[in-house]
Amino acid sequence: MDKENRHLKAKLGYWHYQRRVPKRFQDFDGRGVIECSLRTRSLEIARLRRDAMEESDDLYWAMLAGRADDTSSPENLAFQIDQAQRRYKAAQARALARGFVYAPIEQLANQADLDDLVARIRRVDVADTGKPSRSEKVEADALLGTVPPPPVTVSAAFETYCSDIAASELIGKSETQVRAWKKTKRRGVQYFIDVVGDRKMREITRQDAQQYYNWWKDRVLPKPGRAALSTKTANRDVGNMRLLYSAYFKYIGEEDRPNPFRNLTFKDRQSTDVPPFEENWVREKVLAPCALSGLVGDADLILFALIETGCRPGEIANLLEEDIHLKDNVPYISIRPKKDREIKTVSSIRDIPLVGVSLEALRLAPKGFAHYRDKPDLLSANLMTAFKSRGLFPSPAHKIYSFRHSFEKRMQEAELDYGFRCMIMGHANSRPAYGDGGSMDYRRDQLMKIAHPVPDGWVSALRRR
Repeated sequence: MDKENRHLKAKLGYWHYQRRVPKRFQDFDGRGVIECSLRTRSLEIARLRRDAMEESDDLYWAMLAGRADDTSSPENLAFQIDQAQRRYKAAQARALARGFVYAPIEQLANQADLDDLVARIRRVDVADTGKPSRSEKVEADALLGTVPPPPVTVSAAFETYCSDIAASELIGKSETQVRAWKKTKRRGVQYFIDVVGDRKMREITRQDAQQYYNWWKDRVLPKPGRAALSTKTANRDVGNMRLLYSAYFKYIGEEDRPNPFRNLTFKDRQSTDVPPFEENWVREKVLAPCALSGLVGDADLILFALIETGCRPGEIANLLEEDIHLKDNVPYISIRPKKDREIKTVSSIRDIPLVGVSLEALRLAPKGFAHYRDKPDLLSANLMTAFKSRGLFPSPAHKIYSFRHSFEKRMQEAELDYGFRCMIMGHANSRPAYGDGGSMDYRRDQLMKIAHPVPDGWVSALRRR
């Protein structure tokens, strides 16, 4: 018979699984020729059930030969976990090939359908002596649900978390956003594996969690001469392990399982918010002629667009042509979610009038910034390098994000309405909201109160850059 239909034999209209035990395993398995009905007339279904039986027998012979006995090394332990996963999968498939859905023995014992349990027992072919052979034990394990679920390690649980448990969190995210999300989540998990080991999820103890916490403590509160790491980062990474543990066991129906990472947090230090730029520094340094000339991909225009909009750098970098409204009576930009890219919060959805240097910058980029679209790390790296090398930061604490803080500070000092400030910044408003933030004319007039004067010759210099 051809390879596609291997181990298949038709009898009285039904397909059977028929396979000879390989010579190298005959000392362990005395069945000689294995034959059992696949209980189907469909060749397609028979092939699927054949595959299940084939995988099950292959694993069974490997176990009989003692390949999975040694667990003294991580490599062999990983092999055993892999074999356990295959064994569990094979048992599920073998039960299905017999016309049943695999169910753990505890579930079978507690279910109300007694007829199903009786049918399973009748299918188990036990020798007259009452002592089942090894091959019969494999059959019974599959039908009576005695194959234990495979052990799941931290790394495996994390993959399940990303692919299944937290799948809804990734809806609407771009590929770059998905990578950033996974990178942040994975970091805390990988640190735990590095410190404690790739533990089986069910074997993680309070002591393991404390060991990980203490590892972070040594970095948050370092010895003299070493820089302290952020408590925010430590809490995020420990918190991601706490989240993974609770989410995984909730996913498998054990939501009441005590979390070994509970109550392991660090008290946040005094806020280390990024300081804003002073107005004079922006006007004399950043807006000086040719201060930002030569930047790749119109990064200078993105920076100028930040100054009078208060946007996040990524919001400007990801503008599309349809988001830039230069022909309207009041030019403005729209911050909106895209089909393949979400935005930070619902309150981040907003329309911002263009004034001053931001208007002039976007007039030179009416189609947006393709070079940096969905590449926030590249944009940040290029702008940070340019500002540091050109001495455009007043202090080491200043960042590109300081422009957003500076914009907010200018609005506050100009005594612009609190609700208006929240709307323009994309912040949630803790006060009752009335109206829609005003007309675009009103918004423009408010922002003109704080806009930096466009330096003489600045526009023409910008166009010649």
